[in-house]
Amino acid sequence: MTTTKTRRHGAQAQTDCKQSAFEFQGLGNRKVVADFSGGHLSSDGGTLLLRELDEKLNLSQRLSECFTDVRDQRFVEHQLPVLIRQRVHGLALGYEDLNDHERLRHDALLAVSCGREDLLGEERHLTQDKGKALAGKSTLNRLELGAKETEGHYRKIQAKEDKIEELLIECGVEAIPRKSRVIVLDFDATDDPIHGEQEGRFFHGYYKNYCYLPLYCFCGDIALWAELRSSNQDASAGTKEALEKILRAIRKRFGKKVVVIVRADSGFCRDELMDWIEAQPKVHYCFGLARNTRLQRLLEPTFQGLLEELHDPELVLCSRAAGASSLPECESDVTGRRFAGLRYQTRKSWSCERRVIGKAEIPNGKRNPRFVVTDITGEEDWARGEEMFCDGQSFYEKFYCARGDMENRIKEQQLDMFADRTSTRHMASNQLRLWFSTFAYFLVSRLRAVALKGTRLAKATVGTIRLHLLKIAAQLTVSVRRIYIRLATACPMADVFAEAHRRLRQFPGYG
Repeated sequence: MTTTKTRRHGAQAQTDCKQSAFEFQGLGNRKVVADFSGGHLSSDGGTLLLRELDEKLNLSQRLSECFTDVRDQRFVEHQLPVLIRQRVHGLALGYEDLNDHERLRHDALLAVSCGREDLLGEERHLTQDKGKALAGKSTLNRLELGAKETEGHYRKIQAKEDKIEELLIECGVEAIPRKSRVIVLDFDATDDPIHGEQEGRFFHGYYKNYCYLPLYCFCGDIALWAELRSSNQDASAGTKEALEKILRAIRKRFGKKVVVIVRADSGFCRDELMDWIEAQPKVHYCFGLARNTRLQRLLEPTFQGLLEELHDPELVLCSRAAGASSLPECESDVTGRRFAGLRYQTRKSWSCERRVIGKAEIPNGKRNPRFVVTDITGEEDWARGEEMFCDGQSFYEKFYCARGDMENRIKEQQLDMFADRTSTRHMASNQLRLWFSTFAYFLVSRLRAVALKGTRLAKATVGTIRLHLLKIAAQLTVSVRRIYIRLATACPMADVFAEAHRRLRQFPGYG
C-alpha cells in the first residue's frame, strides 16, 4: 500500500512517497503485513528493574549531587538527575555512544526509567522538540565535556571529581556484606587503547600500543575504584592514595577490627606499597612476585624433589650413580607441582626480608616457577583454622589464584559496559565517561546480587543479564491515571523477572 503526494516549490515539483504498510512473503494461506502503528514500543522492558533498584539505592540522585549546575533553570527542560539516569541507564542497556540518544530520546519507557514526568515530550518548548521526552546527543555531550578545565558554555554543568570518586567508594563499601570479618581488595591495571591525538597519549611497551592505563579496585564484584591514568607510569602508581581513601571508608562502616587484605599481581609488588601496608593495623597484602635467578635457585631443591617424584625410580638411581648434579627434564606428557615456603629479600629495593611462597610446577614436561610475597603468616587470629591459609599450597591455589576473577570483572567493565569508550580529546571528560560506565556496571552487578540470587542468572555476566532480562519487548500506554506497560508474553525469562521484581520491592537499600 503506497500513498503518493505531490508538492510544488516554484517551478520544481517534488513527489513524496510514504509507505504505510509493508507486505512480506506469506505464511501458508495468510498474508504477512507490517506497519508502524504499534504505538509506544520499546526493546528495553527490563529497564523498569534498573529504575526500581536505582530508586532504592538513590544512586543517580546522589551522583547528580556531585555536579554543579549553573544553568538558568527557567529555560532548563532536562534536569540534571534525569540526564545522569539517561546516561547511566543507557550504558546499562547497551547504548555506548551518545549518538544512540538521538533515537532514545523518543523512547517513552526509557523516559519512565529516567524519572521524566513528561514522558511523551508534549510539554517541550520548541515545536521541533515535541514528542522527544529525553535529551539528545548534544545536551549529553555538554554534560561530559563540562568536566574539562575550560571556560564557556560547556562549563554550565561542572563535575566535582573528588565527590564522584568519594561516592563510588561510598556506594561500594555500602554493598559489602555487613558481617564481613575479612575484606579482600583486588587491584589491577589494564590497557585502554587510544585512537587519535588525545590528551595523555603515550606508547606502552608491554601492550605495544598507545593507550591509557586505568587502575581498578574491586571487592568481589563490587567496584570501588576506577581511575583513568596515562600509560607513562608504573602499573601501581596511585595505589597507595586509593587505598588510603578506601580504607577510611571501610573503617568508618566496619570499625577497626575488620581485616583488609590487598591482593594484586607482580606489577604492584613495590617496596613502598608493602612498607605502607605493613605499617597499617589489620591490613595485609598478597602480591605476585616476578621471578629472577636468585628466586629460581632458592626453588631448585623443590624442583629436584618434584623431578624425583615424577621420574622412574631406576632412572633416578642411575643418574645419581653417574654423579649428575641435577635430573634431566621430564617427558612432554608429565605434569606435577610442589610448593615451598621461602624467606627472600632483594639486594637493593626491599627494606626487609619477607615471606615468599614458591610454586615449582612442571606442566607438560617444562618448568614453570611462580612466586607470591605476603605478610600473612597463617598464625593470625582471623587466619587460624581457615583452610586457604593453612599451608603454602592452599594459600597460593585457593587465595592468590582467586584474584584472577577480578580480570573477569574488568572484562565486564570494558566489554559489556564500554569503559574503554574514552574517545574525547580531553582526559577529564574521558575520566567522567569511565565513571559513568562504572556506575552502570555497579547498578547491574547489584541487580545480580540483590534480585537474581538463586535464579538462572545468579552467576551471569552483566552482558548476559542485559541480553536476557533487560532486553524485553514492551508496549507502553499512557492515560491520566496510570502508565501501563505490556511486556512480551513469550519472554523466556518471565519467571526470573517476576522473582527479581519481588525481591527489589522488599529490598530496603544499603545502609
